[in-house]
Amino acid sequence: MGQTADLLSLNNELFKTYLFYSVVLMVKLILMAPLTGRQRYKNMAFANPEDADTNNVKVKTHDDVERVRRAHLNDLENIPAFIITSFAYILTNPEIEFATLLFKAFTAARFVHTFVYALYVVPQPARALSFFVGLLITLYMAFVSIYHFM
Repeated sequence: MGQTADLLSLNNELFKTYLFYSVVLMVKLILMAPLTGRQRYKNMAFANPEDADTNNVKVKTHDDVERVRRAHLNDLENIPAFIITSFAYILTNPEIEFATLLFKAFTAARFVHTFVYALYVVPQPARALSFFVGLLITLYMAFVSIYHFM
């Protein structure tokens, strides 16, 4: 238990790095909801009758709203999985430099994914590449963790 407690100590640089990137990703995830709302009001595209009635418009969809919404859903699928998997990964006591690189790369990939999908539509393969960078990092950490704890 002593080694695990040391790994989860706030004096442990890797654990602090993990917490930093986890919180940055959670803030990004949370901010996607107001971004969706902004697009809904900008384009007067409301999904619920009560919202549309309040704004004197009909229920409708809009591609800009749907892009932000789908990017948010993609974050909801990938960021929690990364946070849980990376927690298990830090318990394997990896090299801090490499683990930090993985955390930074995943975080950058999620921001790039939103940028090219929801904010400035960039042709494929930009979105696919940013998605797969994050996916491969999460899978790598998962397999290292599984192997370590077998």
